[in-house]
Amino acid sequence: MIPRPSLGLRARLLFAFALLSVVTAAAVAGGIYVQARNDILQRTQDAAVRAMTSRLETLFPLRTATPGPAELGEIAATVTDGDNSAIAVYHGTHSLLRPRPGAPDPPPGGLRPGGAARILDPGAIPPALRRAVAGGDLAWKRVVWQGEPILLIGTPLLIVERDRTTRVSGIEVYSARSLLPEQRSIDELAASAWLIGGAALAFAIVLALLATRGVLRPVHELGRAARLLGQGEMRTRIAVRGTDELAAVAHTFNHTAAELERHVEQLREMEADARRFVADVSHELRTPLAALAAVADVLDEEAARLPEPAGRAARLVSQETLNLTGLVNDLIEISRFDSGVAALVPNEVDVAELVRSTLRTRGWSEQVRTELPDAVTARLDPRRVDVILANLVGNALRHGEPPVSVRLSDDPHWITLKVRDHGPGLDEAVLPNVFGRFYKADATRARSEGSGLGLAIARENARLHRGDLTVANAPDGGAEFTLRLPRRTPDPDGGPA
Repeated sequence: MIPRPSLGLRARLLFAFALLSVVTAAAVAGGIYVQARNDILQRTQDAAVRAMTSRLETLFPLRTATPGPAELGEIAATVTDGDNSAIAVYHGTHSLLRPRPGAPDPPPGGLRPGGAARILDPGAIPPALRRAVAGGDLAWKRVVWQGEPILLIGTPLLIVERDRTTRVSGIEVYSARSLLPEQRSIDELAASAWLIGGAALAFAIVLALLATRGVLRPVHELGRAARLLGQGEMRTRIAVRGTDELAAVAHTFNHTAAELERHVEQLREMEADARRFVADVSHELRTPLAALAAVADVLDEEAARLPEPAGRAARLVSQETLNLTGLVNDLIEISRFDSGVAALVPNEVDVAELVRSTLRTRGWSEQVRTELPDAVTARLDPRRVDVILANLVGNALRHGEPPVSVRLSDDPHWITLKVRDHGPGLDEAVLPNVFGRFYKADATRARSEGSGLGLAIARENARLHRGDLTVANAPDGGAEFTLRLPRRTPDPDGGPA
């Protein structure tokens, strides 16, 4: 059975499309967002700096380094830009602007009304900005003060000397402008980016579903056709649609299936011819072999009275005639299995008595140890079970070493017969091939005079009973064959016994 992948092709395609959409949308929307945010803040910052510079030009230079309330009010009115800004004026570390009496507490962000202008909380001004302005430079910085984004712009004021020259007066003016409107615009831009990304993701999933539907349909058809082909449906073909790569795959599959069907038909015909040839030859040989067997019996009787070279030749001819007769009989039996005409003749039998009869008939009762519990009955074909046991015990006696044993066990549904010898066992490389036709384990066994079909016929007889025959090496040495047969073998017509 082919294992199914933990993540199907449809899911992988959907994931790939979604990931591509998310990455693309995030990259595009993120880039646009960052660029737009920087542009908005930069434009706001530049506009505020230009506006403050142009307004301060109307005040430069100051007439005195100690401006009075009226001049401070003029400075505050000139620098501030309505309710969206605030001002702080310092001389050194001293603030020159004070909130008017009874002014309310400052709102969030450090901006509070004071006199004619909104006064900036001193804590909102970073030390680095103070140092830059104190050095005589116009400087600005975006900060977040108490949760509110603001733009701080600081500049020193100049004063006119008696000799008409100007110098830094020591007075510093700081203007704060709220960036909340810009922040709201940026937040709306971010929300739009998220919305566009979500729409792109949904669109990508729809495209992925359509794509997977178009791709997976022929893939599913190909898988179904491959399964049918593997089950022996050689006429299976795939409908070819279009001219793309999947259509080329369908063409290739159909061509391969057609070639496979042709080769399978040829092999079936060749196999049928070979089986028919073996069966015909075997049947044709039975008549002359019957005559040769009669001659062999006469030669056996006369071999002892013949001179030694002639006697030895007579015995050899007799033995080879018997071997040839056994080979022909085995080939006929194999041909019956191959052609499907081998049939069971099941009867209710005492399995222990069947084993004893097999051993007694062949004169093996004294050479084989048995463990045969009484009252073990089963519905079997006694002739075919006799063939299996005769082959297994005969092989153990010829090729193994004593003692040879036969043990019978049973359960409500199965009977088990184990035939074992105590020889060197079978080589691990031999075990998978033991039941092959014409296979002889010459490397580990003594030279066999059999046809090499005995174990193959034994296993076919076991399978005809819906059972099986297996082999393994016993832990303490020797080969052990295990025959498992159902206690109720089906009738020849296929119905239950």
